[in-house]
Amino acid sequence: MENYTTVTLFHFKKNKFWAFKQMGIAPLSFHKIPGLLFGKLMGTGAGSGFSLFPDFSTYAFLGVWENPNAASVFLEDSNFIKKYKKNIIKIRTLFLKPIQSHGRWDGINPFESKIENKETPKGKIVIITRATLRWQRLFSFWRAVPRASKAIERAVGVHYYKGIGEWPFIQQATISIWDNINAVQNFAYKQKAHADIVKETRKKKWYKEDLFSRFELLEDIVHEQ
Repeated sequence: MENYTTVTLFHFKKNKFWAFKQMGIAPLSFHKIPGLLFGKLMGTGAGSGFSLFPDFSTYAFLGVWENPNAASVFLEDSNFIKKYKKNIIKIRTLFLKPIQSHGRWDGINPFESKIENKETPKGKIVIITRATLRWQRLFSFWRAVPRASKAIERAVGVHYYKGIGEWPFIQQATISIWDNINAVQNFAYKQKAHADIVKETRKKKWYKEDLFSRFELLEDIVHEQ
């Protein structure tokens, strides 16, 4: 069986305090959502990349589903989405097919597929990374963040990137959209700045837990309210 992943970005102009409160309230009912195998509601960092400062106008919901139908029902008819649509100015949902994933998120790999994907995807690629930082490594990690942001800003073939996360400072994630798999590989293996940061990550053992996942972008749907 192959799981199915969605990432929904909610954009607010008003009602920002309502959106902030949902971070503590909404996840309490995620276990009641039919077909949801793994769900996270996350805040975002200011600007495009990592940031110590939150972006109170943007939030992200990540869902891993039993099948596409479960995702569609949730995104079209659930009370959760209906409440958000009353308060947002824009909603964007990425529909994703897992290609490759390694690491752990809360002790599991939610994107792990039991179906081997042998074909190289020809379209856009989405990358999701996530890490829980070690308390004693926080200063060292955040000191390196500007270099990481500049590295992806200079990357060729990246369309969108945003820092996301469950908790400020300690649990960090990123989502990025790329032209194709070649653009991802060129950034990962040929850009020196990025390669140096990866080496530093391993040397200084910043992460208590981390995960790296690649997806094929199946659909990218935006609705303005």
